[in-house]
Amino acid sequence: MALSEAARQTLDPATRSYIEELEDGQQQWQQRYEILEQRYDVLEERHRLLLFKRFARSSEQEPAGQQQLFAEAEETAEVVEPDETESTKVTVPAHERKKAGRKAIDPRHPRIEVLYDIDNEEKQCGCGDELVRIGEETREIVQVIPEQMWVERHVYPKYGCHSCEGSGDEDRPAVRIAPREATILPRSIASTALVAFILVNKFVDHLPFYRQEKRFARIGIDISRQDMSNWAITVARAIKPLIERLVLMIRGGPFMQMDETPLQVLNEPGRANTTKSYMWIARGGPPQAPIVVYHYSPTRGSDYPRSLLADFEGYLQADAYRVYRMLAEEIGFILVGCWAHARRKFHEAAQASKKAGAAQEGMKHIRRLYEIERKLRGEDLSPEEFVDKRREKVLPVLDEFSAWLKKKEKTVVPSSLLGKAVSYTLNEWDTLSRYLDRAEISPDNNAAEQSVRPFVVGRRNWLFSGAPRGAEASCAIYSLIETAKHNGLDPFAYLNYVFQKAPSIHDAEGWDELLPNRLDEATLTAALPTALK
Repeated sequence: MALSEAARQTLDPATRSYIEELEDGQQQWQQRYEILEQRYDVLEERHRLLLFKRFARSSEQEPAGQQQLFAEAEETAEVVEPDETESTKVTVPAHERKKAGRKAIDPRHPRIEVLYDIDNEEKQCGCGDELVRIGEETREIVQVIPEQMWVERHVYPKYGCHSCEGSGDEDRPAVRIAPREATILPRSIASTALVAFILVNKFVDHLPFYRQEKRFARIGIDISRQDMSNWAITVARAIKPLIERLVLMIRGGPFMQMDETPLQVLNEPGRANTTKSYMWIARGGPPQAPIVVYHYSPTRGSDYPRSLLADFEGYLQADAYRVYRMLAEEIGFILVGCWAHARRKFHEAAQASKKAGAAQEGMKHIRRLYEIERKLRGEDLSPEEFVDKRREKVLPVLDEFSAWLKKKEKTVVPSSLLGKAVSYTLNEWDTLSRYLDRAEISPDNNAAEQSVRPFVVGRRNWLFSGAPRGAEASCAIYSLIETAKHNGLDPFAYLNYVFQKAPSIHDAEGWDELLPNRLDEATLTAALPTALK
């Protein structure tokens, strides 16, 4: 208990000095204790977060019914208890109930009918009359023939003249043969369909070349993983002009999204095999026909995004990586933030902190933004009407959220997960609010992150690229496959068509005809091998 000033004056100077030293020491130890307690809380949060990331589900979706657990007190204070004499009404949102049972098999698949009929003797009734067919029962099962391959033997007859024994001129040679068509893989046993099949197996179904080698061996086809790798590099080099057209279309659009993910590439000049490289993803182009382009870069520096974004004057949506902000100031495009990244930080704080209420409160504000977005997207509005209505509904929510963040910033520990979430959101507030400017911009960068996912899943299977040219080939093939998928085309049919047409194209207009938004399924199907139609 601290001494009063009057009691201090009754003590001799030596005793007063001794007591003051004790009080100063106590204050210092109290401050040190508070600092250590904060550090302990931060480390405990980080430990919980690591456990959560290691063992909990990766989805950030909140369990049903959990969103309202941390609602503000004023929201629940106005609740009126129902009259005991009246029945409580429960309103259930309208919904469509799915029909129970197995999903019907696609009617486009061919059907072969197998009839199971009774014997003729059993078609005789006990009264003597013949039984009449009054109906039938059916069931459908899916049959499969394991992968079948066949060899097309291309024959070029030679014609010569026995009379003159080869005395022809240059315009009319004595020995004549049909010209060979240009192919994307000259002097190779691979057809365009086989190459497309192999690439779809790897880049869509994530089946590495060495596994495909074993599958081919089981059906008696000898195709080595080295051959498959060389084919992939060759066709990627041949379609480079088409990739350049995709890049031009992305750069010419009003809106672009970007993201990047690590990649291990072996045999990079001057670098160890354990050095981290990067795969960059850019998504943009016409809103009705989105384009996705992948690019391999040895570093995460600004070289590639600077070359891609040169002269870009639209909106770029990305995470808070400092390179994007630097390039926005340098080039002049408008940088848009990602609310999913901000929400993720509050979600991590809610999972790792003992007191999750504040983090849940931050998530609640962000959830309101997504609810408004979802409702407005469901309405039939013109782009101008959508922007005006979204601003009208979202701005009050943002003002309320901003006030809450500034209040929290003064009370939370900056190094805690909640403190980092609050700081991140406030630092990125200007970019996070810019999605309100245009109708085609969504609150988050999830579309680009979803384009990253096929690559990340594949990386878990094939682990690394054996050389830089292999990584570059993978980027080109991923670009075609993912762009085809975004435009509703079958990747196998699209690759087969592109590989067939590419050798005969020599100008930009020809490459434009191979863009996914210029093609339809009927055109692609007509180019498939006969046995696959």
